[in-house]
Amino acid sequence: MTYDLLIAGGGINGCAIAREASLLGLKVLLVERDDLAAHTSSASSKLIHGGLRYLESYDFRLVREGLHEREHLLAAAPHLVRPMAFVLPHAHSLRPWWMVRAGLYLYDLLAGRTKLAKSRGLSPNDTAYTAPLKGGHRGFVYIDAFVDDSRLTLANAQDAALNGAEIVTRTALAAARREGDAWRATLSDGRTVAARALVNAAGPWVRELLGDLDIETRSGVRLVKGSHIVVPALHQGDHAYILQQPDRRIVFAIPWQGHTAIGTTDVPVDAPDAAGIDDAETDYLLAAANRYFTRQLVRADIVTSWSGIRALYDDGEAAAQAVTRDYHLDLDLSGPPLLSVFGGKITTARALAEETMKKLAHPLGFPWRTITPARVLPGGMIAEFDKFLAEVRQRWPFLGEVRSARMAHAYGTLLLDMLAEVKDEASLGADLGAGLTEIELRWMRDREWARTAQDVLWRRSKLGLDPAADPEAITAALAQP
Repeated sequence: MTYDLLIAGGGINGCAIAREASLLGLKVLLVERDDLAAHTSSASSKLIHGGLRYLESYDFRLVREGLHEREHLLAAAPHLVRPMAFVLPHAHSLRPWWMVRAGLYLYDLLAGRTKLAKSRGLSPNDTAYTAPLKGGHRGFVYIDAFVDDSRLTLANAQDAALNGAEIVTRTALAAARREGDAWRATLSDGRTVAARALVNAAGPWVRELLGDLDIETRSGVRLVKGSHIVVPALHQGDHAYILQQPDRRIVFAIPWQGHTAIGTTDVPVDAPDAAGIDDAETDYLLAAANRYFTRQLVRADIVTSWSGIRALYDDGEAAAQAVTRDYHLDLDLSGPPLLSVFGGKITTARALAEETMKKLAHPLGFPWRTITPARVLPGGMIAEFDKFLAEVRQRWPFLGEVRSARMAHAYGTLLLDMLAEVKDEASLGADLGAGLTEIELRWMRDREWARTAQDVLWRRSKLGLDPAADPEAITAALAQP
């Protein structure tokens, strides 16, 4: 079978490119050797933002693009992306007050027209923000956004599939070579396919795939590990904290699943499979939080952690934290097109995908046009999320407060399709633990490519921290017809 585009990699970039290409009318095949968002794209800081700290390196274009994409995502997926207030204490700051204030003014300016509130200074009335902090209470408040990163990746794949793309997980690109005007590729499931162009969206494995293809490139990649720890909640409320550190890095403290996630680190690594937090990172993140919060943390407080490898485009900077977070697209036209993706971040995946298709338009001979800036992602046709959640609770009161909120955020308006025939709790099917029922599990398996209990608990539902979660029951249910 011949495709217009074969994409290797089911992270946020690969799925966004599949979506963009399918909406432009191309025949697309995306292959992912593991699960969608199995690696870097589910190990982010769960934020959609312009990157306040990028202003220090004068990367205004990247900040502006990120802030504009933030507006798009708030409209395209209001169930997955929601505004979040960030408290920036000025204690321990290596930057003078005026410099931080000026940076926030510029951040607001680069955002352009937005429904989000502008940044401001902390006031004596902001006790909800300042109560958990020790020391002085000078500082600032600004607004960015929180995201369910793995489900945003999934939503891009779903939209691609709805428009004809073939999404295949647990299938690797085993080999590929140029033959005439097409790529001839062998997949790990035994299939051989042809494609007019190949996109290398393998993330941390981008250079490895190029080596397998025997392709040389001058583009370099810097592998940088970012880790987070999860601890009992350090504060009440839906706001987050951005904490300046003595090494001039910043660390976030973000509400996550009833806990607080603290991260991230920037540690250079040599191998793409080197994810996993080490003792030094753990100590760094504990110290980062203890520098600011009244509640002091020790190792025993850590509930879990996550760690991912970011494949940053190597721009020659010596320090890992100084390497650009912008993306670089390497197009090889020495035969049928090969486009390799270096860098990028979850906030700008749509813009990256748009630029990818713009680069491929002439070589593949299709008319390029902007198509996704105003397009809503599956489940995102919601005017006001709170009203939508109220309607869900009124229609299915037996879901309960916690489960209804989790499911409304996860599925958006697709929840109406999932529960269309559900009249009572018994209609949900057997409880598989932590409020997960058979009807939801079948949806994940049949509509969302979930194949294992880990897919279900950590990337689809975020129920992995719930002690009532039952991986064995989920595994057994996934095997049922």
